[in-house]
Amino acid sequence: MALYQFLWGSTLMIVLLSRGCHSQPPVCGQAVLNTRIVGGQDAPPGSWPWQASLQADGSHFCGGSLINNQWVLTAAHCLKETDLGTVVYLGLQSQSSPNLNTMIRGTSMIKCHPSYGLVTNVNIQDNDICLLKLLAPVNFTDYIQPICLASENSTFNTGVESWVTGFGVTDNGTLSDILQEVKVPIVGNNECRCTYGDLTGNMMCAGVPAGGKDSCQGDSGGPLVTKQGSTWIQSGVVSYGRGCGLPMIPGVYTRVSQYQEWISSIIVGSSKPGFVDYTSAGNDRDQFFECPGTTTPPPQPPQLMVTVCLTVVKA
Repeated sequence: MALYQFLWGSTLMIVLLSRGCHSQPPVCGQAVLNTRIVGGQDAPPGSWPWQASLQADGSHFCGGSLINNQWVLTAAHCLKETDLGTVVYLGLQSQSSPNLNTMIRGTSMIKCHPSYGLVTNVNIQDNDICLLKLLAPVNFTDYIQPICLASENSTFNTGVESWVTGFGVTDNGTLSDILQEVKVPIVGNNECRCTYGDLTGNMMCAGVPAGGKDSCQGDSGGPLVTKQGSTWIQSGVVSYGRGCGLPMIPGVYTRVSQYQEWISSIIVGSSKPGFVDYTSAGNDRDQFFECPGTTTPPPQPPQLMVTVCLTVVKA
């Protein structure tokens, strides 16, 4: 009897532990090959293993980020839901010379936010977010990993160090062959509205006050990420801006934390993306920021970052 109780109890314990394991969030945001960060240069292979290159007819047109083994997050202005000919490259370091670390997948489904592009929106670029399902799952390697997503409880204060990556236009005016990385701080929404008067709460901004570092044409849909401990978390999706790398003109990103519920409603099953709380330290000085002068600038037509780019202006 004692032996039976022991065996039954052990079996129950194994079942409970097994269930507990299955309920844990997926491992995400790990970049074991990312040993250092210096903005504005070629990214070493494997530094940003969630980076995706969206291509059509053999040419890169937008970026994206791998968020589980079969879904990529990107910008709605990059795609229509009928663009099922889109090919996704993962683990790509060079556009001209794919290597053994690269995986290529077709597209089986595209779901863009239903409220994107509505003429009734305060800002036509509001809800600039889209999900792309790969034809087949990918196997994770050191060069291909999913990024964690900022949860709805996340806060990103002014000045939080972030990084944006992509194959977009560089300072010489052409798309980069090598994946580029650039370090940019978060710019609070109150301050950013001094430049973009129609900025909404679904958006966030990042940029260097002196200019010279930014996302640009070709980087659209790519990730803006922040590190917390050893985990990388995606806070934004490259959306639009005014020029590239101009002084006092930050880039605009879709705020990922606003879309946890929508993303979770699209991606169902056991392989849900990993949502992580990011909490900024201290008080956010943006709470008390007021634009110089007395008026907020009127809305300006956005420059989409579609063919969006990492610009590093050299002196």
